[in-house]
Amino acid sequence: MVDWRQFETILLDMDGTLLDLAFDNYFWRELVPHCHARLRKISYEQASADLFQRYAKVQGSLDWYCLDYWTAELGLDLSALKVASSHRIKFLPGAHEFLVTLAGWNKRIILVTNAHGNALNIKNEVAGLDRYVDEFVSSHELGFAKEHAEFWPLLNERLGFNPESTLFIDDSVPVLDAATAYGLRGIMAVAGPDTQLPDNDTGSHASVRRVIQLL
Repeated sequence: MVDWRQFETILLDMDGTLLDLAFDNYFWRELVPHCHARLRKISYEQASADLFQRYAKVQGSLDWYCLDYWTAELGLDLSALKVASSHRIKFLPGAHEFLVTLAGWNKRIILVTNAHGNALNIKNEVAGLDRYVDEFVSSHELGFAKEHAEFWPLLNERLGFNPESTLFIDDSVPVLDAATAYGLRGIMAVAGPDTQLPDNDTGSHASVRRVIQLL
C-alpha cells in the first residue's frame, strides 16, 4: 500500500484518523444538544433541530470547527464541556501502535488538524500525541480550513515540506481532494473514522479502514 522509503514528511489528521470520531459525534450530536435544551428550556428534539440547522450554515468553514465561535453562539462553555467528557477520547484501534512504530523511523511527523487549539490541547493531554508527533498545526492558525485550496500553500509556507516526498492521511474526502489538487504525492484515506458507525465511501482515494493497516 505505501512505500515508506518515498516519504520524508508524514502529515496526519487527528480526529477520525488517529482518534475515534465517536467522541466528536457524541459531543456535537448528543451532549451539546442536551446542554442547549437545558439552557434554553426546550426539548432535546427542538434543541437538536436548532443546532443541526446552525451547524449546516457554517459547515466546512473555520467557524464550524471553532470552540470560541460556538461558545459565543450558544452561551455554553464548550471547552469546559470537552474537558468534562474527555474520558471518552480514545485512539482508533491500532492507531497508537501505528504512531509508536512511525515515531521510530526517520520521518518528520506533523499533525495537521481542523480542530480548534483548545480541543487540540485537551486531546493531546489525554492521548499524549506529542510523544510521537514533531509538530502540531491547527488550521485556525492559518485562517483557512483544510478543505480550502488556500490552506495548502500556507501550510507549506509554514512547514517547508516537499509535496513529492510527503504523505498525507485523513478521513475527510473534501480535505483529501484539496490536498490532491495542491499536488501532494502521497494521499491516503481512512474509511473507518468512527467505531460506532459504518465505514465511509472514500471516492477515488486509496484507503484503509485503520492506519495500522499501512504498516
